[in-house]
Amino acid sequence: MVQAMIQISEEANHVLNIVKAKFSLKDKSEAIEKVVLDYGEDLLEPELRPEFIEKMLKVHREKPIAFRSMGDFRKRYEMKK
Repeated sequence: MVQAMIQISEEANHVLNIVKAKFSLKDKSEAIEKVVLDYGEDLLEPELRPEFIEKMLKVHREKPIAFRSMGDFRKRYEMKK
């Protein structure tokens, strides 16, 4: 585990106290960890997120659609030339 001495604003301190109380955490270190990990999930690139992997596996299992020409493709998806 890494230890760090940090300086935060009064507002950030207030938020950490709320997180600590809401999730019944022991100390602000646990509150910081919770906030960082929860926020970090949103920052991960989509290809690393489990939901994205599940979606791609589902798409991979679908039967492919073959087209003989771009005209067939445009006709299927109602596109104009």
